[in-house]
Amino acid sequence: MSKVLKKLYIWLIILFLYAPIVVLMVYSFNDSRSRATWSGFTFRWYIELFQDRMILQALYYTITIALLSSVIATIIGTFAAIGIFGYKKLSFNLVRNISYIPVINADIVTGVSLMLLFVFLGINQGFFTLLIAHITFNIPYVIFSVLPKLYQMDVHVYEAAMDLGASPLTSILKVVIPEIRHGIITGFLLAFTLSLDDFVISFFTTGPGVNNLSIIIYSMARRGINPKINALSTLMFAVVMILLFVINKKSASNNHLEKKVRREI
Repeated sequence: MSKVLKKLYIWLIILFLYAPIVVLMVYSFNDSRSRATWSGFTFRWYIELFQDRMILQALYYTITIALLSSVIATIIGTFAAIGIFGYKKLSFNLVRNISYIPVINADIVTGVSLMLLFVFLGINQGFFTLLIAHITFNIPYVIFSVLPKLYQMDVHVYEAAMDLGASPLTSILKVVIPEIRHGIITGFLLAFTLSLDDFVISFFTTGPGVNNLSIIIYSMARRGINPKINALSTLMFAVVMILLFVINKKSASNNHLEKKVRREI
């Protein structure tokens, strides 16, 4: 009986999480603009989506900012995590807690603070300021994705590489990075997802003519959700699911290969 209840509980959670997405996907093929009636199956909104310059421009900025910010934040955050890991206990706890503040800080505080900083420095808000803002709030998430993998790593491997004549940088690139790559990938994906989804910080740090999808959707939602947004959301969800499947498949293959090599050794 307990097993049945556990399975029922899990399926209820899955239903609660994914039912709204399924409804959105279904209504992206609805011929009617209304969400209350079904008027027939159509690809009309997908066709109109790729003809809407405003949405396509917002999609371009969203993906460009997300990719650039997540790559840069992953590089900075990875080396920052390695540096923090090397601190002594007191310094380690202090720097780790300081790094954690942006994670628990309210988005509106971060957004307004960055906006005031850009105004104080006389920087015109636009693509550059939006990119800097996304890099800033992504770095802590990368740090806290990489640090657990550093805890699991055998530090003696790094020391052995140094003893064999490798430079500190070479040891990090050839020994440490491969050991913590799963944490780095997790941090990158988390940063990319957060950048795609962000609205509050983007709203305060962007400028005229540079809008991401969250800002466009917010402005459109005040006049009612356009079915083209349903079509766009469906495509984005499908792409993310495909990427996750490919990454998980590759990760599982690598883990299987590692276990096989260890058995042979």
